Amino acid sequence: MRSTAGSTTPSGTATPPDPSDRVRRFTTAERWVHRATGCLMLVCLVTAACLYLGPLALLVGRRHLMVTLHEWSGIMLPLPFLLGLLSPAFRADLRRINRFAVYDRQWLRAVRRRRMSPEARPAGKFNAGQKLYAGWIAGAVLVMMSTGLLMWFTGLLPLISRTSAIFVHDLLAWAITFVVLGHMRKAHEDPEARLGMRTGYVSRAWARRYHSRWLGEERPGSVSDRVDKG
Repeated sequence: MRSTAGSTTPSGTATPPDPSDRVRRFTTAERWVHRATGCLMLVCLVTAACLYLGPLALLVGRRHLMVTLHEWSGIMLPLPFLLGLLSPAFRADLRRINRFAVYDRQWLRAVRRRRMSPEARPAGKFNAGQKLYAGWIAGAVLVMMSTGLLMWFTGLLPLISRTSAIFVHDLLAWAITFVVLGHMRKAHEDPEARLGMRTGYVSRAWARRYHSRWLGEERPGSVSDRVDKG
């Protein structure tokens, strides 16, 4: 019998699934929002490391360049999100992320009890962990931008000292670093999920196994079908 699901190569990457049995997970606009946000976040974290870690600062040098890159990548961080709002599919996914269903609570209970089977962890297009991550990172970015602006424009809010802004900014930067590394580790463990973000499509078998609630929502003429393929 012909296998319709994508296979995994020895290097840990997924091969594209059979075109006759795949489902569209992300549009081009959504994938570009993710890539642009990821690149800007990476620049923020790398330049921050070059500014605050002594040995790395000595190795890289060019402190003024690092400061400039750090500041402007931070200011531009919300830009991909704002541009993504022009996409109907992106707005539809935002509604999915902001809606916490009964099965999301079941997913969290299964995680706490270390139940690993997909049947014990029902999920829509995004599982509960992904929803919590998206909400947390969005809030963290807003706080980082606010404290960064207070550090840049010291008189912006006289009641908040620059020292306090630096403390919150640095503490949250470490938290973001660990959370983003965890996000990357989970992505590395799931080649099919990476394939979906890279090409926009995943195998129907993978979707049925890990996101069965979402697969049930997909119908001809849905938002993902109507959005321009390019």
